[in-house]
Amino acid sequence: MAVLVTGGAGYIGSHTCVELLNVGHEVVVVDNFFNSKLESLKRVSDITGKTFKTYNVDLLNQEGLERVFSENTIESVIHFAGLKAVGESVSFPLWYYHNNLTGTFVLCELMKKYGVKKLVFSSSATVYGSTDQVPISEDAPIAAVNPYGKTKQIIEEILRDLYISDEGWSITLLRYFNPIGAHESGLIGEDPNGIPNNLMPYISQVAVGKLQSLNIFGSDYSTKDGTGVRDYIHVVDLAKGHLKALEKVQSLKGVNAYNLGTGKGYSVLEMVKAFEAASGKKVSYAFTDRRLGDAAICFADVSKAKNELGWVAAKGINEMCQDTWRWQKNNPDGYVKNHDNLIEHDFPVRTSAADFLVSN
Repeated sequence: MAVLVTGGAGYIGSHTCVELLNVGHEVVVVDNFFNSKLESLKRVSDITGKTFKTYNVDLLNQEGLERVFSENTIESVIHFAGLKAVGESVSFPLWYYHNNLTGTFVLCELMKKYGVKKLVFSSSATVYGSTDQVPISEDAPIAAVNPYGKTKQIIEEILRDLYISDEGWSITLLRYFNPIGAHESGLIGEDPNGIPNNLMPYISQVAVGKLQSLNIFGSDYSTKDGTGVRDYIHVVDLAKGHLKALEKVQSLKGVNAYNLGTGKGYSVLEMVKAFEAASGKKVSYAFTDRRLGDAAICFADVSKAKNELGWVAAKGINEMCQDTWRWQKNNPDGYVKNHDNLIEHDFPVRTSAADFLVSN
C-alpha cells in the first residue's frame, strides 16, 4: 500500500518524501517537473537509501494519472502539486485557476474511482488574507486576496463539499505559514526558478553572490524595527507535520484544517541578521515601498496541531538559517544549471521495480 505524493519533486514535497521513506512508507511520486528538478528525487534516494516509483505526469493529464492508479495500490494521497507564486497568479489568474483547480478535480475523480479516500492537502496561510488578527487560529475568517490564495481557498471548500457528498472521505487541510530551511545534509533545499519570490532564498542568493541586494518592502510598520513580521517554519518540521496528518486521515473521517507554523514571529531584519550570523556573510539590503495587502504582523496559533496531531515545530531560527546556508553554499546554482532533459535522462532511482513515465 503506497502513499501517492503529487508534486513530490518540489521543495516541500521532496522533504516530505524523505520523512515518509525514513519511517517505512512506500512512496509513489507524480510530478510534471515544471517548478521542480528530477535531481531532487535522486538526492531523496541518496539520503534515504530507498528507491521509489516516479511518474512524469501532469495532473491535467487524466489518462496518464489513471495509469499511476491502475499500476499501483494507492492507499492515501498527499497533494502538493500546483502553481504557487502570488505575483504570477495576479498576472495570470486564469492559468492559476485552471491548473490548480482542474488538476485537483482530476485527482479527486480518480481517487474516488479507485476507492482512495484519504487525502492530505497542501493549503496555505494565504487563505486568511490580510487579517490583523494574531495569532491566527483555524477559526479566523477565510478571505484570500490573490488568485493563488483563492485557489487554495476554493479547493478547501470543494473538499468540504466532497465529504458532505460522501462521508467515507478523510481529509486534512494543512495551512502552511512560511517554510524555509533545508535538509541537514545540504543535498535538498529550495531551488526557485528565476528571481526568488520568498524572503529566505532571496537572502541566501544575495549571500552567495547571485543577487546584489535584498529589497525590503516597508520600513514603517508598527513592529519592533519597522519591518514586517512573519512565522517562519523549518521545512523538515513541516514535512514531519505531513506524517502526523497522514496518521490522522488513517484513523478519523471528516475534514480538518490545521495551521503549521512555530507560533512565533520574526521581522525581516531579524531574519537578515540571523542569516548573517549563520553564514558569516554580509547581506546587503535596501528599503522600498510596502506591497499592497501585506500585513504588519502574521503568525500562527498552533495549539490545534499540537493538541490533535501531536505535532510541534522543533527547529529554531538558527537551524533554519544554518541549514539554508549549507544548502545554498553547496548548491549555488541549485540542482542543475539547466532543466533536465526528462526524455533522455536516466532516472537514478530506477530499479527493476521502478517506473519512469514521460507524459504526452
